Amino acid sequence: MPRLALYSLAVCVLAVVAAVVSFVEGSLLGIVWVLLAGLSSNMTWFYVRREKARREATAA
Repeated sequence: MPRLALYSLAVCVLAVVAAVVSFVEGSLLGIVWVLLAGLSSNMTWFYVRREKARREATAA
C-alpha cells in the first residue's frame, strides 16, 4: 500500500473518532469531521487504485 494511502487512512480514522467524540459532546463541529473523513476516505481509495493500476501497467 502506498505511503500516501496509509497517511490518508490514518487521517480518516482519526477524523471519524473526532466526529464521534464531537457528536457525543453535543457539538455540531462533528459535521466538519465527517466531511474530512469522507474526503480522506476518497483519497485513500484513489491512491490504492492508482498504485494497483500502475502495477498492472508495468506487469503487462
